Amino acid sequence: MKKLFHKILSLLLTVVMLFSTLSFTIDMHYCGNMLVDAALFAKAEGCGMEQPTSNTTSCTITKKSCCTDTQLTYEGQDELKISFDKLGIKHQVFVVALSYSYVHLFEEQEIDRIPFEEYPPPLLVKDIRLLNETFLI
Repeated sequence: MKKLFHKILSLLLTVVMLFSTLSFTIDMHYCGNMLVDAALFAKAEGCGMEQPTSNTTSCTITKKSCCTDTQLTYEGQDELKISFDKLGIKHQVFVVALSYSYVHLFEEQEIDRIPFEEYPPPLLVKDIRLLNETFLI
């Protein structure tokens, strides 16, 4: 049970660490008010109704496009380094004591030694089962 709990806790902490440092971008393409395409880590595909851009310098009147592109960006945590010189002496003692006790928690123990193994059993003076007349049938 303890090993299972330890594995589940370590897996949970790994997932938390992964998602706290992960950066991603969601690109969305809207046509009017309707979402046409959304893409994670890539550019969203258009609906085909985008207005072409012209390179002419003449005055032209163009109609405003109904399509819009939206980008949501989430920046993860970049700095994970913790320096021990900023910790006080009480915190340093706690970290050393915790690591020492954790390392010695998983040591193999010696084989159980029976302290009375070398002594002979007491001599039987009277047979108590015969005196009480209790017999196994």
